[in-house]
Amino acid sequence: MSTLLSPIKDVHSERRMFLSRVVLAAVVSILLLGLVIARLVQLQVVDHELFAEKSQGNRVRIEPVPPIRGLVFDRKDRVLAENLPAYQLELIPEQVVDIDDTLKRLASINLIQFEDIPRIKDLSRSGPRFKPVTLKFRLTEKEIASFAIQRPRFPGVDFQPRLVRHYPDGEFVSHAVGYVGALSTDDLQRLDPALYAGTSHTGKTGVESSFESDLHGDTGYRHLITNARGRQVPSDTSELLDSLPFDETPMPGANVYLSIDLDLQRIATQALDGRRGALVAIDPQNGEILALVSAPAFDPNLFAVGMSTSQYRELSENPDRPLFNRAVRGTYPPGSTIKPVLALAALETGATNLTRKTVCHGYFQLPNIEHRYRDWKPEGHGPVDLHDAIAQSCDVYFYEISTEIGITSMHDYLTRFGLGSETGIDISGERPGLVPSVEWKRNNFRGDDRRWYDGETVTASIGQSYMLATPLQLASAAAALATRGKRFRPHMVAAVEDALTGERRLVQPERLPDVEISNDFYWQNVLDAMHDVMQGPRGTARAVGFGAPYEMAGKSGTAQVVSIAQDEKYDDAELEERQRDHALFIAFAPLDEPRIAVALIVENGESGSGVAAPIARAVMDAYLGYGDDAP
Repeated sequence: MSTLLSPIKDVHSERRMFLSRVVLAAVVSILLLGLVIARLVQLQVVDHELFAEKSQGNRVRIEPVPPIRGLVFDRKDRVLAENLPAYQLELIPEQVVDIDDTLKRLASINLIQFEDIPRIKDLSRSGPRFKPVTLKFRLTEKEIASFAIQRPRFPGVDFQPRLVRHYPDGEFVSHAVGYVGALSTDDLQRLDPALYAGTSHTGKTGVESSFESDLHGDTGYRHLITNARGRQVPSDTSELLDSLPFDETPMPGANVYLSIDLDLQRIATQALDGRRGALVAIDPQNGEILALVSAPAFDPNLFAVGMSTSQYRELSENPDRPLFNRAVRGTYPPGSTIKPVLALAALETGATNLTRKTVCHGYFQLPNIEHRYRDWKPEGHGPVDLHDAIAQSCDVYFYEISTEIGITSMHDYLTRFGLGSETGIDISGERPGLVPSVEWKRNNFRGDDRRWYDGETVTASIGQSYMLATPLQLASAAAALATRGKRFRPHMVAAVEDALTGERRLVQPERLPDVEISNDFYWQNVLDAMHDVMQGPRGTARAVGFGAPYEMAGKSGTAQVVSIAQDEKYDDAELEERQRDHALFIAFAPLDEPRIAVALIVENGESGSGVAAPIARAVMDAYLGYGDDAP
């Protein structure tokens, strides 16, 4: 049996292995320590400024400071839109233990509405809990006193001073000036976030919207010291504050001066009180809008301070549509107000002349057609020429010459006066109206309905059929008649003023293509006939123009709302109030040197000369300096 011997232990070899491992570990440790030291050097020496700035940013928050919105004035420097200090009720979510209970108790003392509680709760959850949520934009003195007594019962709720938009004349200028409202989701997508940081409201309609870029101003900012959670804390580190860049002061918005006259706005609004309608007055010599009224109106202050859901519902669901700007968006059949334009078209095209007479029997018939197109005067006007047809508003005369003028020439001349297209006024929302043509009907109807019929030309000659116009377009056309074809683009803003320097940028009148009429005597005859409408012995509105200390011209119109049978009279039809005819009127004065042109509609007013004309006369009297209401 053999015995196996163990190998002799190699001490030197084990020692060498141990030393090599120690050296390797030391080298690795030194390398790792070197990397740590290098990284520390990079962080604390090389990139010191970068990380110091980032650290500073964690402590400093840049807070936007909204600019003061520019003011709006009328042509006599009277304030139409201003900014007033007011107290608004605010809630800080992190300081309120039970938001539901707090809001319900605030509603029970009538500081907020119960129906607004869900909206307020959503706002309180949408942002940081330390950020105030506005509960009510403007508190009355009574509400402030009432809440001040009960403040201990509402921890986390307090009132703070703020600037809010205010319209001293409210309803008188609501559709002209417009209003500001809280920023919506659509607004935030449309507007530059940097320019509107810190801003809660923006212009929604009227001048407030169209001149938003001028009125808003430039946002400033300030630096605040905050804790790690973003909440502002008192700073006792003057060195830190000294190292911050300077705060940027917000630049106030520009002041906007309008051409409208507040006195005319008040007169027209009061005259239309209780009715639905609109009035536009223009300076024929430069296109300045002197008055723009839509009735019924609304109080724009409700939007500026925030209204309850029930208040907005009451406005938006009102059948009289107070939020609808009838002056620029309402389209109506112009009725007989277009007869002076068609008279010029007939003279230019040779469809009639100054001596041609027609015997009006109270109706007109096309050849081989039994249908009767009735005159507004059932017994007829007897023999009438063009002058009489305008002054007495004889429908039959225009029925008779309409087929000779033709719808193509009608369309041509009416569009020359700006009907059927937007005027380009400097506020948004304008609608174009409609002047029909053969091509228009071909493109908008199908089958046999695409054909243009002679009967449609007949009804178009008295502003019915498919024809539609806005009060603004009619006022612009009246101004073109007053100046014998010289046209200007209507505009409401007369100047924009830098709020700091006081430097004004004047808005220059913009000429539009003139209406060219070959014979100046045609102008004279048509304008003389319009003068006789109001101050002639047989004019339809002679009762309104009687005794005026100046010469004026006008034309009444009646737009049929519903159709009735040929053998039926309106007196017998017993129509509902909203089915009665619209009353229209256009006018200008003085006759030889016109300074004002007016167009208005009174919905379902029935008589242009009896209902609408007196309102036009009151506005012209006031602007020209006559009567008790003269500005």
